[in-house]
Amino acid sequence: MDIDKTPEKIQAMFDEISEYYDKMNNFISLGTHYIIKFLALKELAIQPRTMIIDLCCGTGDFTKIISNFYPRAKVIGLDFSNKMLKLAKSKNPNGVFIQSDCTNLPFAEGEFDYITMAFGLRNIQNKDKAISECYRILNKGGKFLHLDFGKHNIISSLFDIIVLTCAKIMNVNLTDYKYLINSKNKFPEPDELIQEFENAGFKYVKKCDYLFGTISAQIMTK
Repeated sequence: MDIDKTPEKIQAMFDEISEYYDKMNNFISLGTHYIIKFLALKELAIQPRTMIIDLCCGTGDFTKIISNFYPRAKVIGLDFSNKMLKLAKSKNPNGVFIQSDCTNLPFAEGEFDYITMAFGLRNIQNKDKAISECYRILNKGGKFLHLDFGKHNIISSLFDIIVLTCAKIMNVNLTDYKYLINSKNKFPEPDELIQEFENAGFKYVKKCDYLFGTISAQIMTK
């Protein structure tokens, strides 16, 4: 069965879950998502005084990590959900945040030296257009870091059970977290995703797997 990823549906869903999004992430992952984001970010080897955009930034966790570790870089967070961005701004009062659609980014060609996108691409209906937009706004020689769920293995299946259990304990909307599971399970595995990035013009740099491949980072360049 196809998953409804129409922009209106996704925007409404993330607006709805914004109030407990961080609590659920921390509960489900026991805080390990912070460590994984930090480890993946280190692989970028970001240079100072560069332009970085964190796409699908959500509540701004990854944006804040980037800003803290690279204070001399200009970091922008971008997301589709207004309520998610309000939380992001509360965590990063001096940060720059923009509400926009990843399939129609309001930036010039080659404007950014680094692009990060964590746990967001699988929520975009027109994934190919979003990848194409990432390629367009990336500077020649710049790097694109994509981080999301990886292999569909036994640990991934256990994660599904944990998600639903945590959702019931936290008494949150089960439908939204069933969407999370379905979107994860129907999302391409890392090697297939790398091929899609290459089809858009990106060049492969490296792949980093975490939690036995359940989470994977792919680093591409232009």
